[in-house]
Amino acid sequence: MGNSLINGILFQPPELTYLHPSRRIWLKTKSGERISAIYVDHPGATVTILFSHGNAEDLGMLYGWAHGMSQMLRVNMLLYDYRGYGNSEGVPSEESCYEDIEAAYSFLIKDMRKRPNQIVLYGRSLGSGPSCYLACRSAADGRSVAGLILQSPLLSAYRVAISFGTTMPGDPFPNVDLVPYIKCPVMVIHGTLDEIVPFWHGEQLYAAVKDEYKSEPFWVEGAKHNNIESKFLGELLERLNHFLDLNIEARHEIKPTNWRADDSAIPHRRGKMLASSNSN
Repeated sequence: MGNSLINGILFQPPELTYLHPSRRIWLKTKSGERISAIYVDHPGATVTILFSHGNAEDLGMLYGWAHGMSQMLRVNMLLYDYRGYGNSEGVPSEESCYEDIEAAYSFLIKDMRKRPNQIVLYGRSLGSGPSCYLACRSAADGRSVAGLILQSPLLSAYRVAISFGTTMPGDPFPNVDLVPYIKCPVMVIHGTLDEIVPFWHGEQLYAAVKDEYKSEPFWVEGAKHNNIESKFLGELLERLNHFLDLNIEARHEIKPTNWRADDSAIPHRRGKMLASSNSN
């Protein structure tokens, strides 16, 4: 199966969602293409989440959601669009997604002066691919990121359709082959009734993480692929805050004042992740 055919099936950018130009920043990849991003600053936060979104999503859909999550989790947030998504230039592919998250990470390190131990990667569905890649690469470089959160992740792209025992040649985003080399706390979130990326993907991915880096998973009973935030937001926030408080050292530098979790502050995201546009 040719790369162009695989990419055409795997990547499904939505119709562009409007985002005011003043809310967007531009990042340059090592290939020279520009990708769009948004940075949400939370006063006093010393932890930054680098968020990789799912399929059929773009920054216009996520802008309000990102501000709400920043407030409720007491973190800064950087979100970016893959090539071919939103206003980002280029055409999406597995390799370009890796370059895109590298550009976002470089922005945090070089421009925002963040340290790797202040950065938590959060990948949702398709976004689990670039997130696992960067977590693995930072560990190999000897400067691991502080943590990794995977929501509705895939073992690998081919395995979403067919349950292979091993990674097949050319299989994009072979996350299951990368997570054993990750050297930071890992939290996996997955709905037990996920109809797009089956629940066993999350289970097997979690099993592949080294025991010393396993954080308590969140198996969302009764949740599907696209309704964890809409139906289980309160518990999701509680679990995410617990993960950050327990595992991220930089978190303890924060001195929250008069903070109170309020689910209503977070607009629910729009769009779908890995699903096609006609999926439920």
